[in-house]
Amino acid sequence: MAYYGFAFKNRFCNHTFRSIQPGLKWSNSMRDQSIIESGIEFRQALHQHPELSGQEAQTSRRVIDFLAAFDADEVLENIGGFGLVVTYAFGDEGPEIAIRCELDALPIGEVNQFSYASVTAGVSHKCGHDGHTAIVAGLAAWLSTRPLAGGKVRLLFQAAEENSQGAKAMLADAKLAGFSPDYIFALHNLPGYPLHEILVVRHQFSATVLSLAIHFNGVMAHAAQPETGRNPSLAISEAMIAIQQLVNPDPADRSFTLVTPVYTRIGAPDYGISAAEGELHLTLRTWTEAGMRTLLDTITGIVSRLCKQYELSYFTEQFDYFPAVVNDEHCNEVIIAAARRLGYRVTELSSPMRFGEDFGFFTQQGKGAMFGLGAGLRAPPLHSRDYDFPDALLETGIAVFRSIISDLLGSAARVDQAG
Repeated sequence: MAYYGFAFKNRFCNHTFRSIQPGLKWSNSMRDQSIIESGIEFRQALHQHPELSGQEAQTSRRVIDFLAAFDADEVLENIGGFGLVVTYAFGDEGPEIAIRCELDALPIGEVNQFSYASVTAGVSHKCGHDGHTAIVAGLAAWLSTRPLAGGKVRLLFQAAEENSQGAKAMLADAKLAGFSPDYIFALHNLPGYPLHEILVVRHQFSATVLSLAIHFNGVMAHAAQPETGRNPSLAISEAMIAIQQLVNPDPADRSFTLVTPVYTRIGAPDYGISAAEGELHLTLRTWTEAGMRTLLDTITGIVSRLCKQYELSYFTEQFDYFPAVVNDEHCNEVIIAAARRLGYRVTELSSPMRFGEDFGFFTQQGKGAMFGLGAGLRAPPLHSRDYDFPDALLETGIAVFRSIISDLLGSAARVDQAG
């Protein structure tokens, strides 16, 4: 999940909640605790050896080694980079379900002192992708020993989520030609919510997110005679002020707009020179694609006007685009029903998450949904230096996915609610 400097905590989202299943307590749904124990060990090994987006070669190999004991029908490697697709087939009849997780870590140094702390300087799992991967890998143990009545399950281990490149690269890979599951699901752990709580959002789970860089170019001059050049500093400062007027922080409004300055630079520390160029970098967040287009057009208009006023030229770059994760209503209901069968508390959020998630590329292709998994009210926020995925969530995530799969495929091994 990409934040780009936005430190998520529950209090920033201004959500109101409607509890669907108040008062239900979390219950143990896994029979074989050895799978959970091995999953925790696996998760901690991933945490200890993180890799950045597009560099997940060893992470992918660790997943393959972990899954070797679980007899998949097909394992496709190097999909869209270092992604994996692991398939379990149960007959020609029945739908195809995909469950997706992410492999990459973040360029954040580890400060935690536990035994499995990252050994890679400046890189660590501060978004919980290590936990998401361990959950989906844990499903393989069940799929290999508890055959379903029919259908097919594909486990997607996706690389490069944090830079928005992985999902679309998987979908474009010729080795995955014809990939068109009937349903696709994913989860994301969410600090700031009660541990084990299942969090759903109607219609849309996350924002449309885009990063934008604006480059301003003028004319260099001696610092003693700035009037002989064209310094972009006033245009950049006025652009920042004008662009912030576009923000609509109300998450209940479909015109919700968030613009976050993440980096700016003017000239260089050469004190005899009046700067000739500078740049302004922003992340843009809206609920809708139409809102994003309008926001881009408005920002471009502001920049164009200021550059004309100060006799500057400019160009822009767009990158790290995350389409909104659109939740299919039926898939949401399947998630809710699956969690309720297991006795988990389910809370419906009144507005989407502000962060970007490239799972949106998958939901553009067909029916799917992402849900949240509460990681604790006092847990450090995602993308913070002291964050760590709660190992207690492995059992919860596996159980909910098992229940979803059993519901949609029908199973001789439907989840045993009695534990």
